[in-house]
Amino acid sequence: MTFGPLVSTTWLADTLGAEDMVIFDASAYLPSEPQNAQVEYAAAHIPGARFFDIEALSDPDTALPHMAPSQGRFARMVSELGVSNNSRIVVYDQKGLFSAARVWWMFRLFGHDQVAVLDGGLPKWRAENRSLDSGQAAPVAPAHFNASLRTGLLRGLGDLKANLVSGAEHVLDARAAARFEGRVPEPRVGLAAGHIPGSANLPFNELLEADQTFKSPEALRERFIQAGVDGTRTVVTSCGSGLTAAVLLLGMAVACLPDGALYDGSWTEWGGREDTPKATNTI
Repeated sequence: MTFGPLVSTTWLADTLGAEDMVIFDASAYLPSEPQNAQVEYAAAHIPGARFFDIEALSDPDTALPHMAPSQGRFARMVSELGVSNNSRIVVYDQKGLFSAARVWWMFRLFGHDQVAVLDGGLPKWRAENRSLDSGQAAPVAPAHFNASLRTGLLRGLGDLKANLVSGAEHVLDARAAARFEGRVPEPRVGLAAGHIPGSANLPFNELLEADQTFKSPEALRERFIQAGVDGTRTVVTSCGSGLTAAVLLLGMAVACLPDGALYDGSWTEWGGREDTPKATNTI
């Protein structure tokens, strides 16, 4: 049976405790935000949820934030978290939808399709007065996860530079319009303002309702069409550092659109280099 890409709070409440279920709080915050995701997790989390540390499960050999790890590192670390290839994984975050989609994308990148995001996340769960636990997660027995990298879901700097010439892929930027247009400074120090030339802007929050659940598949498809997604080119998503770019990919899955790819370095890489062209204002 097909699982995902979303599950509802009602479904999760009814399924808590299933032997094959692994629930992750995959919260992350921007450098400018005061919250600490692990402290917030310890204060309140969905019963049985484990904490997925996006920074720890990333490439340690780059200065760029939370870049995808090697296949071996991912397999080893999620095995230690009790994940096997038979696990059904539900991911949520403390904001509603911000970083959870990144972990959904990571599992799919490494060959695991039995993964879903909790629609509305922890805020919706709380609003419905559902049960919460506190403290650290109980120790889990390691499992065995065999990873298989799907290179088609990932893009790097060279791919995006080549696309400047070929225009073969449609680049969507999930940042707010003011950042995309270069009207405000970037939250990370040292980055240029603006966007990748030829890219289009689709702020990730425009895919969400006020309660942080996704809009209907029909409404999502219409918004993607408005952003230039026409089915003729593969979509590559970008953002500030590779987190909310995954929200766009998840939205495409909810809308039953073909898989896109994620530019992992995103604007932190592109905007921090001298050898990459930058555009400002609308295109």
